[in-house]
Amino acid sequence: MTGKSVLSLGVSVVVPVRGRVAAAERMLASVWAAAARCPEPVEVLLVDDSGPEDAARHREQCDRNGARYLRGPRHAGAKCNLGARHASHDLLLFLGSDCRASPGLLRRYVKTIRMATGTAGLAGPTVVMESPTAVSRIMRRSPLLHGDLKRPAAGDELEWAATSNLLLRRTAFEAVGGFAERSPTVVAGEDVDLGIRLTWQGFTLRAEPDAEVVQDRLGSESVRSVSRRLYRHGRSQQWLAVVHPDRRVPRCNPVAAVGAATVAALAAAPATRGRSMVLIPATAALTLGLRARARLGPGRGPRAVADAVACAALECAFDLGSAVAAVQLRRPGLLFTGFRRPR
Repeated sequence: MTGKSVLSLGVSVVVPVRGRVAAAERMLASVWAAAARCPEPVEVLLVDDSGPEDAARHREQCDRNGARYLRGPRHAGAKCNLGARHASHDLLLFLGSDCRASPGLLRRYVKTIRMATGTAGLAGPTVVMESPTAVSRIMRRSPLLHGDLKRPAAGDELEWAATSNLLLRRTAFEAVGGFAERSPTVVAGEDVDLGIRLTWQGFTLRAEPDAEVVQDRLGSESVRSVSRRLYRHGRSQQWLAVVHPDRRVPRCNPVAAVGAATVAALAAAPATRGRSMVLIPATAALTLGLRARARLGPGRGPRAVADAVACAALECAFDLGSAVAAVQLRRPGLLFTGFRRPR
C-alpha cells in the first residue's frame, strides 16, 4: 500500500458497510458526538458496496453528517484498505457499521496513543447489546461469536483485535501491507491475519479497556443469521490455518467425525446386518454432548442444560464451514487440525 506523502495529525475513521442503513446512521451520529470531545481533527470515511437503494441512502446520510462516501468492493478487508488510502490523518480507526462509539472514545484513543510512542495500535472492547431473542441468550455461551470482541476489556498486550473497534498508526498499517483481500470469506479472519503480521514485524498492539463501542444487534439475531456467521467463521479459520501454518493444532472436527462414522457404518452394514448404523447417532450424540458440557457453565438447571445443548448444536455450523473449507482448499488434513487463535 502507498500512503500520502504528508499526513496531518488526527483520526480518520474508516467504516466498511453493506446495507445496515439505520445502524450506520446511529454510528455516524455517535462518532460525531465523540469527535466533539476529541482534541484532534476527525474525519469519517464510509466505504460501501450496498445495492442502489441503500447506497443512495448512505450517500444522503454522509452528506448530512459531514462524512465522506466511497464506493468500495465487496470484501471487508479491501474496503478498509480503500478507506485507508483516502484517509488524511496519521491515525486510522476501524469501526463496525453496526457499532456506536462511546462519547469519550476518540479522546481516550488520542490521549493514549500520543503518550505510547512504542505502540502501533490500540483496541477497545466491543460490547454486544443485550437482545431479547432466545438465540441471543443461548449464543452468549459461545466464545466463537463474542469472546474475541470483549477480550480488550481485560487490558494488557494483544496479538490482534476485531475491526469493530481498532485504532492503528498509519505507518504500522502500511508497513504490513494493510488487510488481506483474498481470503475466501468477504468478512472474518482478515483482522486476525493483520494482527499476526503486525506482531511478526515487531509492532505492539495494546488493549484500551476504556475505549468502548456498543454493537447494535437490536434483537435481530435468529437461528439463520447466527448459523451463517458461524459457518463463515469456520471457513475463515481454515484459511488462517493455511496462511499461518505455525498456528495449526490438532483438532477433530465433529462434522468430520460424524462423516467418518457414517462411512464406516455403511461399509460394515452388510456384515453386521445394519447394526453398525448405530455408530452414526452415537457419534453425533457424543460430540454434541462433549461440546454442550463445555458450554454449560456454572448453571445446572434444566434451562441451562437446554441452552448449552442448543448452543452446541448451533456451533455445528462452524464445524460445517471448517469442513467445507478443507475440501475447497484441497487440504483434507485440515479436517483433523484447527487454528490456534492469538491470545
